[in-house]
Amino acid sequence: MLAAGMFLTACYTLPQEKEVFTEAERKQIFSGDSTEAMRVFLITNPSDSVVLRTSSDSIDLAGNEDEVRFFAQRLYHTVTDSMSLGVGIAAPQVGILQRLIWVQRFDKEQLPFECYINPEIRQFSTKKQDCREGCLSIPNRTDTLSSRSYAILLEYETLEGKHQLEMVEGFTAVIFQHEIDHLNGILYTDHLEEEQRNARQRESQSGQ
Repeated sequence: MLAAGMFLTACYTLPQEKEVFTEAERKQIFSGDSTEAMRVFLITNPSDSVVLRTSSDSIDLAGNEDEVRFFAQRLYHTVTDSMSLGVGIAAPQVGILQRLIWVQRFDKEQLPFECYINPEIRQFSTKKQDCREGCLSIPNRTDTLSSRSYAILLEYETLEGKHQLEMVEGFTAVIFQHEIDHLNGILYTDHLEEEQRNARQRESQSGQ
């Protein structure tokens, strides 16, 4: 209890803006200019594999717009680089554990690449589709998955900070599922292994 005649003084400070990137990530991002591709992390490299298996952090754009845009441009030039030529890429694939992806929109005219911040899938359709997938982080391999949803309800932010909700279907929906998996430390081969386990279980049960 305060003694008589004493006053309680409160000191208020403005909230500090949260930095998006760690010092190590910032060093990596700014090691080249915005049009320079970054090294793609490979699951065959033990140290790379640790990063690829780690979940990413959400991005707070407030006060960090310039750094995020710079990184987004480097990531774009990585996925469109002649050595990569992917249809999508996630930040962890270049060693940056932040929730940012690029996806080529095969469901739009001109097939543009678009950037998505903090993407989340809010709903998956029960309808599935077969799709052959490869991955920049898993070299020289492709496989057909049958467990990808045909349609998804996608929630995300744009580089301009706008919040969006969108239904995506077909092959483009597969790309989103693949890239958002990367943000959660999941590779497409994990789904393939689960499909194969389920198939073996069904065969075992049918043979009993």
